[in-house]
Amino acid sequence: MSRSYFGTDGIRGRVGTYPITADFVLKLGWAAGRVFARDQKEPTVLIGKDTRISGYMFESALEAGLSAAGVNTQMMGPMPTPAIAYLTRTFRAEAGIVISASHNPYYDNGIKFFGPDGLKLSDEIERLIETEIDEPMTTVDSARIGKAIRLKDAVGRYIEFCKSTIHSRTDFDGVKLVVDCAHGSTYHVAPHVFQELGATVVTMGASPDGFNINENVGATKPAALAKMVLEKQADFGLAFDGDGDRLIMIDHEGHIVDGDEVLYIIAASRLAQGALNGPVIGTLMTNLGLEHALSRFGVELKRAAVGDRYVMEMMLAHDSTLGGESSGHIICRDRLAAGDGIVAALQVMEAMQSSGKSLKELRQGMDKYPQCLVNVKTTERVNLDEIACVQRLKVQVEAELGGQGRVLLRSSGTEPLVRVMVEGGDGEQVRNIANRLADAISEALNQ
Repeated sequence: MSRSYFGTDGIRGRVGTYPITADFVLKLGWAAGRVFARDQKEPTVLIGKDTRISGYMFESALEAGLSAAGVNTQMMGPMPTPAIAYLTRTFRAEAGIVISASHNPYYDNGIKFFGPDGLKLSDEIERLIETEIDEPMTTVDSARIGKAIRLKDAVGRYIEFCKSTIHSRTDFDGVKLVVDCAHGSTYHVAPHVFQELGATVVTMGASPDGFNINENVGATKPAALAKMVLEKQADFGLAFDGDGDRLIMIDHEGHIVDGDEVLYIIAASRLAQGALNGPVIGTLMTNLGLEHALSRFGVELKRAAVGDRYVMEMMLAHDSTLGGESSGHIICRDRLAAGDGIVAALQVMEAMQSSGKSLKELRQGMDKYPQCLVNVKTTERVNLDEIACVQRLKVQVEAELGGQGRVLLRSSGTEPLVRVMVEGGDGEQVRNIANRLADAISEALNQ
């Protein structure tokens, strides 16, 4: 049975357009509360959010719906998504909810859920919630209505957790870095983590006003960070996205180090320490260069569907401790069962310190294949398998690549886009093929 509301990463869309409306989120809170309250005497759910202006509205709606279902809530305020995953598990709550649209603009928002183990909800639980959404909303007896409190020390707890993910004797005295918080939920967390570990921190993107989240800053737009790293003569830079589960790095020469390269650096460091378990898990988008670099170490790369929940599912199936996506979702499962930009950055920084190498030097063990990604805007989700002319062109261009590259066409699970990815040994050929495919898809959709 398919899901009507949940996508690859919760429920997401434009604020004010169904289902990202106050009335729907009220009903969603109630429906989720009904599911989480089963067989529990005093169920508790944590609620966190990023810095979007609409977070105030949806926080109140969720809390009201959960209370009507008899569920207590602990309000965290602006907190990174991985922080809610961590705190849900440590507080032994029935669930954690994050109000965020991650890397999207301020006018979008969404709702993400974590189970008591800190993992994304299973498809089965999401279907149960959707079944409850279709039921008439009721309120428990007044004596059982849920209570709401605001947890004041959530930020401090999470900062201490992040610091605990590296060796206790590690400090970064003498290291200068630029931290770009994307005007998002890491703005009052990330700078403190690195400062408390001894680094000199230049902060940018740390003045959220409800409207500027991800605006020309952060992991999806790292050009401003690259410029700042060069201006400040920093050793490197870190860029997070609006909810803090992505990491993109910048080396001291201003070059981008993406999620595949971060995965490589952490994998190589773990392998040297004898602490890499199982295969490394990537996605269909993971660069062939990572696969080949890992194979030289005798380490297998396995590919999951795009989306960190699918990466985690494959990590659990293969007892893997490391996985992630090119976009910067990095999961160090031996530290936290969720993608965490701050934790991933600390692992790379620890690798730099223990090896005595710069970020540029550490990334040089992996040669990336030229890769081109083109987004085609759509008005609704598209089944590309049903567009015969596109499929014929796909077969044709794969033959042109001669077995030395890959073509991936997929509908985004979080935005109204078709993503065209082409990878191969010749950069000009890759770009030409990607544009041909994108033009063919656009033309077919407009007919």
